[in-house]
Amino acid sequence: MTERVAVFLDFQNVHLSGHGVFEAYGTPVYKCVPDPHMIAELIVGRRSRPSELAAVRVYRGRPDPNRQPTPTAANDAQASEWTRDPRLHLVRRQLNYRGWPDSPPQEKGIDVAIAVDLIHLALRKQYDALVLFSSDTDLLPAIETIKGMSLGHMEVACWSGFKPLRIAGTRLPYCHFLNQHDWSAVTQDWSGRV
Repeated sequence: MTERVAVFLDFQNVHLSGHGVFEAYGTPVYKCVPDPHMIAELIVGRRSRPSELAAVRVYRGRPDPNRQPTPTAANDAQASEWTRDPRLHLVRRQLNYRGWPDSPPQEKGIDVAIAVDLIHLALRKQYDALVLFSSDTDLLPAIETIKGMSLGHMEVACWSGFKPLRIAGTRLPYCHFLNQHDWSAVTQDWSGRV
């Protein structure tokens, strides 16, 4: 039987961690923006069980157009392009500008949104497997809850060179490690596209 898989992307974590590991110092982040569909298809295609990508869930902050008009335009253009595929569900939350412009804006509420959706969808048993791509340890309680309560099959993904999210004292959940070649295959240059 073919398993229906939902892939969850902590987008800022996926983007910046990959950029930090695989790109030369000084490379602008807009020159290597990961495509959520390509990442999800890559992960699902590598599963040992027959699988189909049923959903891609992307979580990211959205800049304030009054403070950062160009990044906001890029964020909106990416959202428009990505959501053409009905399998993609995009959750964006306004960035927090406390300390701006001396401090960069911060995402707020993204981890909570991911954790709530992971547990909610695990409870609904809408998918045969959930795969979370993130290296953020704040998401471990959601993984531990899903595994501990046997709510469903959970896997994780991270870039090679990062420690995978694992339940303490175990090698669970299974991790899909993506490497430099994978990074190059799934990133797009957004220079001049906005």
